Amino acid sequence: MSTPEKTRYTAEELLEFKELILKKLQVAEKDYQSLKETLKNLVEAAEEQYRTGEYLGNEYSEKVQVERLLQHTNKYIDALQRALIRIENGTYGICKVTGKLIPRERLLAVPVAETLVEVKEGKRSK
Repeated sequence: MSTPEKTRYTAEELLEFKELILKKLQVAEKDYQSLKETLKNLVEAAEEQYRTGEYLGNEYSEKVQVERLLQHTNKYIDALQRALIRIENGTYGICKVTGKLIPRERLLAVPVAETLVEVKEGKRSK
């Protein structure tokens, strides 16, 4: 007789995922604040160059890159926060498409994952 397929992670496993996510969230929030400071400095430097007539335009492309990184980091922070909510309500690690348990290895590598790799790649397994 085969053992039934695991459908949920244990409280201990969820605690381990929560600790991992909280560490990643702390790093992401620091990165976000650093990027905001960088953006502020770029804007100030560009304004100063414009006032002095030495505007080179390099800051614009850097500013665009930093804004993209800020946006990406903000989305990642949101995804980490949603993962914490899923841990609290007991749905963390369950594929939102198939209802199957997402492998532990995937969650350790991508703690914000909400689907199985097969689903993400469009090869939904039956």
